[in-house]
Amino acid sequence: MSAAQAADPSTTSRTARGRLARFVPSRRDYELLRSAWKTDLFAGVTVGIVALPLALAFGVSSGVGAEAGLITAVVAGLVAAVMGGSNVQVSGPTGAMVVVLAPVVAAHGVGSIALVSVLAGLLVMILGASGLGRAVAFIPWPVVEGFTLGIAAIIFLQQVPLATGTEGTPGHNTLLAAVESASQATMPTVLETLAVVAGVAAVMYLLPKLNRSLPASLIAVLLTTAVSEMLALDIPRIGALPHSLPAPSMPSVDPAALGGLLMPAVSIATLAAIESLLSARVAAGMVGPDGRPSGAYSPDRELTGQGLASIAAGFFGGMPATGAIARTAVNVRSGAKTRLSAVVHALVLLAIIYLAAGLVGRIPLAALAGILMVTATRMVSRHTVTAILRSTRADAAVFVITALITVTFDLIVAIQIGLAAAAVFTLRTFASLSGVRREDIPGPPVPGDEHIAIFRLDGAMFFGAAERVLQEISQVRDIQVAIIRLSQLRMLDATGAHMLVEVVSALELRGVTVLLKGVQPQHLELVTNVGVIRSLRHHKHLFTSLPDAVEHARSHVVRNAAASA
Repeated sequence: MSAAQAADPSTTSRTARGRLARFVPSRRDYELLRSAWKTDLFAGVTVGIVALPLALAFGVSSGVGAEAGLITAVVAGLVAAVMGGSNVQVSGPTGAMVVVLAPVVAAHGVGSIALVSVLAGLLVMILGASGLGRAVAFIPWPVVEGFTLGIAAIIFLQQVPLATGTEGTPGHNTLLAAVESASQATMPTVLETLAVVAGVAAVMYLLPKLNRSLPASLIAVLLTTAVSEMLALDIPRIGALPHSLPAPSMPSVDPAALGGLLMPAVSIATLAAIESLLSARVAAGMVGPDGRPSGAYSPDRELTGQGLASIAAGFFGGMPATGAIARTAVNVRSGAKTRLSAVVHALVLLAIIYLAAGLVGRIPLAALAGILMVTATRMVSRHTVTAILRSTRADAAVFVITALITVTFDLIVAIQIGLAAAAVFTLRTFASLSGVRREDIPGPPVPGDEHIAIFRLDGAMFFGAAERVLQEISQVRDIQVAIIRLSQLRMLDATGAHMLVEVVSALELRGVTVLLKGVQPQHLELVTNVGVIRSLRHHKHLFTSLPDAVEHARSHVVRNAAASA
């Protein structure tokens, strides 16, 4: 943009509108609707049926309640469908979010979740507006899978209280809380609840083998609920649910508690952004029944849409939402092409609130525990774990470290440590591929060549490898001229350039003349500014041709021999 254009208010206004247009719905979101509306309707109904037990289960498991899970699936699912950056993404409460919310509920109470949802949503929107949506591409695969494995383990352990018919111990370490809950189980309740869990798991594992099109989780819930009612089992149930969607309201703000909610909001926002973008990225590569991929997505718009979804959910008394990979996968496999399917999914759940809330309230909590236990076991495939563990020792270590930190400490800490570990191992590998090699002088030997050394720098001269290169070159003895070849150097940073200065200076102090050959154009400004060229004995000791450098080096040897004669 020219200075005149920049000064033109109309141009600035058009530019601002263009930037804003990236985040708002457009006709392009529904360009396939005319040909795909039937399959979108079918996909939406299918996903709604699949999402019902999951929304209830995630709400209960997080400590917020089944009502909040259902409200989130409706409100956040609808807002994200319209405002998000993916045409096939389905949003709502997820297992990863449950893991983060449970400690917040234990520390600050259920009433804090609406405010946390709004705060986290605002942060996610800021991330999207800042253009940071593409940053998820830099998260290594072992970190993502280790994170997922850790979340799966936590979700499974969190269901132990529901599976044993006990109250549980909120806010404790998940593993210890699971063990404590199991020890407090009483007969015959524990046998009845475990039987419900086993029944749900059996249906969810066996039914897809008979017919993959049937909603296994919903059928499992219906069957176990019916059997529990017929046998009049005295086990915990979901309880009363509202028969309508509550009116939106601003979450209450307690200034005294607000400070304690900021860090949880940051953690939730970070998790929501990562999970939503990963889900959208995976969905973009999925193919539907017609064999065609789902299409591209907008990372930044996805974040702003998910942020708005969490804010809206908070206003209705819900919980933070993210893109849900399991429901999104069902959506794609059911033939979804436009956002209509995700909208229909939310409307199906809304209809259930108005028409079947009483029946839903009779569902045993153990049935929801069974669903989440099965879901947890399916989050990471055996093939994926095996592939990572058999890849490289560094990647395997990153995977295991991330998973262990996730289970024992904190999800966000796990991602940070996982990224740090991955960076360290990558730099170490990168440094090992970088180095210095001594080469023979090309062509027929000439007397005095034994006093000339040619060093070729390979790979990268950066902070992770520079010190080793310095040591290797400095150890060479009994030479008068050193030719340092830089033409094969792919990467050079400030530390690497500074080390070159030290190499040149150290050799020159020993009386060794240093010639540089093949400084690449992209490195010329750096080596000039840092002082590499200035450290040479003469500014003409910079060459583009190796034969010219060798000829000049031989002339130095001849002059040195003549001087000493």
